[in-house]
Amino acid sequence: MVNNMEEVRRPSPPLEGSGEILTFWDHLDVLRSALIRMAVAIVAGGVAAFVMKEQLFSVVLAPRSGDFITYRMLGAEAFQLHLMNTGLTEQFMIHVRTAMYAGLLVASPYILYELFRFVSPGLYRNERHYAVWIVGAAYVMFVVGTLVNYFVVFPLTVRFLGTYQVSPDVANMLTLQSYIDTLLGMSLVMGVVFELPVVCALSGRMGLLNERMMSQYRRHAVVAILVVAAIITPTTDVFTLFVVALPIYLLYEVSILVVKLMSNDKSYVKNN
Repeated sequence: MVNNMEEVRRPSPPLEGSGEILTFWDHLDVLRSALIRMAVAIVAGGVAAFVMKEQLFSVVLAPRSGDFITYRMLGAEAFQLHLMNTGLTEQFMIHVRTAMYAGLLVASPYILYELFRFVSPGLYRNERHYAVWIVGAAYVMFVVGTLVNYFVVFPLTVRFLGTYQVSPDVANMLTLQSYIDTLLGMSLVMGVVFELPVVCALSGRMGLLNERMMSQYRRHAVVAILVVAAIITPTTDVFTLFVVALPIYLLYEVSILVVKLMSNDKSYVKNN
């Protein structure tokens, strides 16, 4: 009896073109098909990015030049970092890896659509509504984090560390591998870090966080932010630590406002 009631309350997604209830193995087949479509989308985006090599690396390598928009806005002195290659297959493998990362970014909306399409039949209508907002907000914040890294954090890091010299007699020789690893690694990390408001909003909605708690532990949060920034920064200098920690702290302040809004919305729904 309980199983029948649960089946009515939480029905499994039906097979396409029928009203049948999916079994566990049917679910695995549907998931496998979705994963295959997502993989094809990523590979297709990666192949397109691989073919457009000049356009791809004109974007990737732009922060190494003083003509980059961030440096022009800050009025920084002109500079040019010269990258070098030290491995026989290094440039080709970097080309492939960068193209696949670009393909993942391009295909990410479709990937989220496939994931939502897979889980949505098992959700209530109001849960679907919240799921759309959560997934959309998570995607937007990840893209914003990636853009903040590309236009702010990474260029300032490259400008400072790439031109820093202990003596004019010691020239900087940066490898392409180091440059790409730092860019992709920091882009991924900053994208994940920018999910903080979404996580806090969910926690606030579930009653695990509130504005007073986050404000009370602000000083503890600052220490934790500095520790996290020290872990995710590719170097140990104070400048890079500050450049990475500042956006995270601002995100924490934004998260407090988001939790406050979620609490007010929850109270309004309860009173009405």
